[in-house]
Amino acid sequence: MTTSDWSGGSDEPSGTAEYVFGCRFRLDPDPPGLRADPAEFETRLYREADPPGEDGWLFFRDNCWRGELNDPDYFRELTEDALGVTVLSVDFRELRTDGAYLDALKAEIADDLGQFNADGVPDVLSKYLGSSIRVVDGDG
Repeated sequence: MTTSDWSGGSDEPSGTAEYVFGCRFRLDPDPPGLRADPAEFETRLYREADPPGEDGWLFFRDNCWRGELNDPDYFRELTEDALGVTVLSVDFRELRTDGAYLDALKAEIADDLGQFNADGVPDVLSKYLGSSIRVVDGDG
């Protein structure tokens, strides 16, 4: 993943989805005598999921394992670069999706199960996203 991977897909007929992350960060003011109180904050970060089959759609495969980040330290560093603040921790929360996106994702996975080393689509989803898929309608 690169810092540019924080920019996601577009509104496509395949529906919409976004990756949700929890992030804890700290403000470290530079000038002497300047401080922040509180200096640590928690927030959620959202990354649009790329349409299945398009560049970037394998974000889940490349960054998640069993519903967790596969390399939390590396992902924390990338998040720090993207936000420009000291990131203390970042964790994967869920893939928030509508039904159309999930159907398109499943169809794309089914077209090439070999790249996932799995026997079926449910195996792929479980292997990478665990139980962290939430289907929502509208604004969810």
